This record gives sequence, structure tokens and C-alpha cells, in this order.
Amino acid sequence: MATPPRRPTNPMAAAEAAFKPVKKPAALPREPSTAPNVRELVSIRIDRAVLDYFQEDGPGWQDRINDALRQVVAAKSQG
Repeated sequence: MATPPRRPTNPMAAAEAAFKPVKKPAALPREPSTAPNVRELVSIRIDRAVLDYFQEDGPGWQDRINDALRQVVAAKSQG
């Protein structure tokens, strides 16, 4: 009995199959949090001057940024 060839019979087809892009499954939509006022871990880029301003009073700077953003959202929703 003959041994099978070590290389594929069509090397071009084998190369294309090896480098064919893989389709990723679509990301499932994220469901909103069920509990109100639950904080979400995010990563954002903030200007250094803005960060220094909120950090100059010490710990709690993330809460101060959140409060400032909440005030902007409330002002915008009021008109």
C-alpha cells in the first residue's frame, strides 16, 4: 500500500485555508445593570490638568469626578 503524500496535493489551497480569516461570533448585547446606582468599572482618558484638579484634594477623586459628571447629566436633562 502506498503511503499518503507528506504535502497537500494543492499547496496554494492549503496556504489559503491556513490564513483564511476566522469569523468571530457577534458580541452579545450587554444587559443594563438590574440594581440602580451600581458603579461600572470603565477606562477613560482624561487630560492631565483635569486629573490633577480632582486629585489635588486627595483620596476620593474618582467620586468627585463622578459627582461632577452627574451634575452635568442632571443639568442637561433639565433643559
